Amino acid sequence: MNLRETFGRPLRLAVIGGGPGSWIGAMHRSAAELDGWFRVSAGVFSADADKSRAAGAQLGLDPARSYGSVAEMLAAEADRPDGVEAAAIMTPNDSHHAHAVAALDAGLDVMCDKPMAETHAQALDLVARVRDNARLFAIAHAYSAYPMVRQARHLVRNGAIGALRMVQVEYIQSGLATRLEDGPLNNRLRWILDPARSGLALVMSAIGCHAQHLACFVAGAPVARLVADVGSLMPGRRVIDHVSALLEFEGGARGTFTVTQAAAGGENDIRLRVMGERGLLEWSHRDASYLRVAMQGEPARVFGRGDPDLPAEILSGGRSPRGHPEGLREAFANLYAELAQERMAREMGQTLASAPYPRVEDGAHTMAFIEACLASQQAGAWVEVAAGG
Repeated sequence: MNLRETFGRPLRLAVIGGGPGSWIGAMHRSAAELDGWFRVSAGVFSADADKSRAAGAQLGLDPARSYGSVAEMLAAEADRPDGVEAAAIMTPNDSHHAHAVAALDAGLDVMCDKPMAETHAQALDLVARVRDNARLFAIAHAYSAYPMVRQARHLVRNGAIGALRMVQVEYIQSGLATRLEDGPLNNRLRWILDPARSGLALVMSAIGCHAQHLACFVAGAPVARLVADVGSLMPGRRVIDHVSALLEFEGGARGTFTVTQAAAGGENDIRLRVMGERGLLEWSHRDASYLRVAMQGEPARVFGRGDPDLPAEILSGGRSPRGHPEGLREAFANLYAELAQERMAREMGQTLASAPYPRVEDGAHTMAFIEACLASQQAGAWVEVAAGG
């Protein structure tokens, strides 16, 4: 029997945020349940109590478990014999830390949307709480869970391209390519375009943290220092929509980093290139099921999701034969699966090999990276990225 069959049921998941009409809410809920590891059992879907209760019913939850507030849900679920065992957080950025604290202190494991906190200090607080409460904490950097990103990481870790020399990463998007500030604003745009709510730098909270984590994940090293250009490509904009940086990774490899949400025509265009002393790897989100590997003096090879000679742990991240499209939902589901497997194994006293899903320590490095970018812009110089996490 496999782990899920031995455990006997899906884990019970509470959802915080992501009500009807939220694309990220639908992504989390469907990914959590895709492979049967979790079942969405309770939730709080709006800061408005009446709207939250109505949203739960609309999404098919038991009305008795569609709550008006996080505090109400955590208290009620703690009293149930079938109470929730984990919480998924997908609320506006300025509330992630508070909701994560509440969930951890209630004894729940956490899947948190990025960024997990507003500051590095808050991130370190979450690191301490996870350790003190002996809980699991995952961050929804789903791009790192594509099988071919995992294959790239595997090749780097095994020395296939030799010592790391350079990493290039970019995430280009058009969501802020027009002056949304001048048009009608819905609730989502109100908090996104409010610098006090969207985070230290909007583009970093929205997409830059994904690019940073992707680069560090595949390289297998954190960023040690950087020099950054931080600002807005759109004239007169209050929030930051662009960051470019030169990087130095721990171990000495160099890197370049470019993210913007103000690139007209951009379509979540994520590209990663990792160069070693013997060859390079290239991955693009637009062709996510394939990884190009070019070794010096040899013909280039293209790995594909589903190739039979891939390591078993990478093959397991796909669900269909090579050539059948899979995408972001399946990558999200891989994160939920790994979190659930670790929780189930712990419950049954089993030990699993450490899964590579993004953890609370990774989130702490992300916040240190963002703060270093802002400090570099202010100083006009290279700065160290704070350690810790």
